[in-house]
Amino acid sequence: MNSRRSWVIFGVAAIAYIAAVLQRSTLGVAGVAASDRFQTSAAILSSLAVVQLIVYAALQIPNGILIDKVGPRWLVVVGTAVMAVGQLILAFSPDISIAIVGRILVGAGDSAIFISVIRLVNSWFSGRIVPQVSQWMGNLGALGQILSAVPFAYLLHLAGWSVAFASAASVAVLAFVLSLIVLRDRPKTVMAPLAPSFRTVLGRLGPTLKRPGTQLGFWSHFVTQSSGTVFSLFWGFPFMVSALGYDTGFASGLLVVIVVTGLISGPILGLLTARFPTRRSNLVLGIVAMLAIAWSTVLLWPGTPPVWLVILLVIAMGVGGPGSLIGFDFARTFNPPHTLGSANGVVNVGGFTASFTMMFLIGVLLDLQHNLGWNTNLYDLNAFKIAFCVQYVVIGAGVIFLLNARRRARRQLEEDEGISVAPLWVALTEAWTQRKT
Repeated sequence: MNSRRSWVIFGVAAIAYIAAVLQRSTLGVAGVAASDRFQTSAAILSSLAVVQLIVYAALQIPNGILIDKVGPRWLVVVGTAVMAVGQLILAFSPDISIAIVGRILVGAGDSAIFISVIRLVNSWFSGRIVPQVSQWMGNLGALGQILSAVPFAYLLHLAGWSVAFASAASVAVLAFVLSLIVLRDRPKTVMAPLAPSFRTVLGRLGPTLKRPGTQLGFWSHFVTQSSGTVFSLFWGFPFMVSALGYDTGFASGLLVVIVVTGLISGPILGLLTARFPTRRSNLVLGIVAMLAIAWSTVLLWPGTPPVWLVILLVIAMGVGGPGSLIGFDFARTFNPPHTLGSANGVVNVGGFTASFTMMFLIGVLLDLQHNLGWNTNLYDLNAFKIAFCVQYVVIGAGVIFLLNARRRARRQLEEDEGISVAPLWVALTEAWTQRKT
């Protein structure tokens, strides 16, 4: 545990996750190019990203069960291979239907990666460093988004669709080779547990789903990750280029700002999570409030919002990415180790369920406004402002469920361990009183 070998495993796992995020986010900077290539409506075009996320979310729990059964190494190996195949299909697809098949495979392969590398972190590291290492993994994975926003976007403009997407697939091939050679499920000093039967693993899923801590992790992931995912994976680039009038280079740079913000805020959130474990949900709710303020200001701004305001918005979304990793810390602390793969799978469904729901509804609302004649341009600024309001409905519902799950998780914590968590304002008042005395 926490050895040099642990860090080698961490490095290769991070490369696999970087490759996964690259394959996932390439379409985010290719939205305008996809519109030109496939000549279809906004709703159908958004299905390229939506179907990928649906497959990703649908396979999280099955993949979590497989991790508990066969271990994370083989899921990373197979996942990177499937991603490479899917990206190559997309690279040479002549029409939208074949492109959708490619994105289905990308989503299927991608679905196995993150929960597997998080399981590797928990197997190779121990102690208070675990939340921090998990945050580092999430932040390093976000470098894949930089690869899509800068070199991939440049290659797309310079060499065209097929060359750019085939080049992205080559990164997944590299991750496949390294994972096959280097990754191992656990240190040699840790005795491998007897592999449970699928019946046993499936039998554990029900209690895992029922645990309030697992549900709290799900809804934490749901409300923090989704806004930035929708923006960076598909609708942010068309919004900035077509509605705000930014050039493609500047728009790509703003997507990089999301990643850089995550790299900076992630370690800070990791430290806060480790330092104040009973206040993790307050961190989540604070991030949601920040996102709500940023989006409200942009959407209510008369006319075109200023550049500085859009930058503040992407910074807020950048904090949401590492904020979603707090959900996995809930899964880790509220579930026994032998069910952690399934629990992480449940949590990871959250943000992507919210993401594909909002991503598709935004496309539908854009098409609806265009068909009703409210705007001549499909990607009109006012049309985007109305479409983006769907976030308030989806994330708002998630906050309600989060508060309910938190109440039940705190009650269970008090019953099982005798730890009572007072409301934040009460804790702050007591701390202030003690400091004065």
